[in-house]
Amino acid sequence: MDVSCVVTGGARGIGRGIAEQMVARGARVVLTDLDGEAAARTAAEIGAAEGLAHDVRDPEAHRAVAASAARHGRLTAWFNNAGVGFDGTLAELSEEQVRTLVEVNLLGVLWGTRTAVGAFGDHGGDVVNTASLSGHGPVPGLSVYAATKAAVVSLTMSVQAETPRRVRVHALCPDGVATQMVADMRPDGLARALVQSGGRMLGVEEVATQAVALLGSRRVVRTLPAWRGGLMRASTLAPSLSQGATALFAAQGRRAGRS
Repeated sequence: MDVSCVVTGGARGIGRGIAEQMVARGARVVLTDLDGEAAARTAAEIGAAEGLAHDVRDPEAHRAVAASAARHGRLTAWFNNAGVGFDGTLAELSEEQVRTLVEVNLLGVLWGTRTAVGAFGDHGGDVVNTASLSGHGPVPGLSVYAATKAAVVSLTMSVQAETPRRVRVHALCPDGVATQMVADMRPDGLARALVQSGGRMLGVEEVATQAVALLGSRRVVRTLPAWRGGLMRASTLAPSLSQGATALFAAQGRRAGRS
């Protein structure tokens, strides 16, 4: 029997990379995006089974996507990858931007995870949530985005503990990735500088590879690269001291951006 999977936010970037790798593994991929035309075009380009318009903020839309995937084969994997990344301090972001960050990055993952866990049935499967390194510590200039990603990490750990052993829930937390989301950040903003402070930006293909590698594993949270995860988690032990470190990282990131 054919197996199917769902990749949200799959028209470009990390989502497209994941979809390409799942197609190569023989899965019948249902690729979704808010931009339905882009989803259909990408699906045709990479050989996915279907490309659908999908607003992840709508719980019913997730159920419709799950039904589409079931028509292509047994659903075994669901990648909650759709996300937005408006940069700016909490005071700078508009109310609409704050609401969109929370509804897409957090509620979208909640609805997707709940739908996937219910749709897997007795055979089980894997949910892979695209979180972020920012979910492990303070990231000024990305405070709301980081808060949503921290919530995704927490959600992943809790749902993994709730589900039967046949269902596995994972969160991938990459450092800065060379995607349009990062390219759209303000060039002179603190967020862009901090994202660039880790040195080489991660590539879409390597992040997608790590996301797909989580399938079938018992690994719940993976940071990429691992050393940045340890550094971020250490910063939470002394938040009052992190401001000085932030300034150093920002300066490093600005130098990297000029090179």
